[in-house]
Amino acid sequence: MDYLNHDLEKTALSLLEKRGVTLDDIADLVYFLQSKYHENLSKDECKHNVERVLTKREIQNAIITGIELDILAEQDKLQEPLLAIIKKDEGLYGIDEIIALSIVNVYGSIGFTNYGYIDKLKPGILERLNDKSTGLVNTFLDDIVGAIAAAASSRLAHRAAHKKADQIKAENE
Repeated sequence: MDYLNHDLEKTALSLLEKRGVTLDDIADLVYFLQSKYHENLSKDECKHNVERVLTKREIQNAIITGIELDILAEQDKLQEPLLAIIKKDEGLYGIDEIIALSIVNVYGSIGFTNYGYIDKLKPGILERLNDKSTGLVNTFLDDIVGAIAAAASSRLAHRAAHKKADQIKAENE
């Protein structure tokens, strides 16, 4: 079972890389979401949280599923009308967002807010992934990357809140 987990993680990371997404790109999104809330936040800390999120099987499954659907659409290997819907990134389709929300759900409600915010603004790598002129289909990938960043932001926020609560408790003892 551990081998399967490791294999899933390697596959998910490899697919992200093949689609031009680095962990640093996602860490930049985490920094974008969290820097105003955490004094002295480093990109390394953001990247660490991204790496931890990517160890979760649910996240790995979402990455693999979404990217494979994008690739199949690029290769015209889906049937109509699904092919046209995914290639166009049809606004009313919504399944791409549902997969993204499954990622965000792992880390609680703050992730939903972060995801909605970053999905609307499309900063950094998300702008490139959302560019339809490249000929690439990233219908699922852009939402997945935004969701990973939102989940990592949530993880970071939860850990910071626990750390602060522990410090206050220690000061009052």
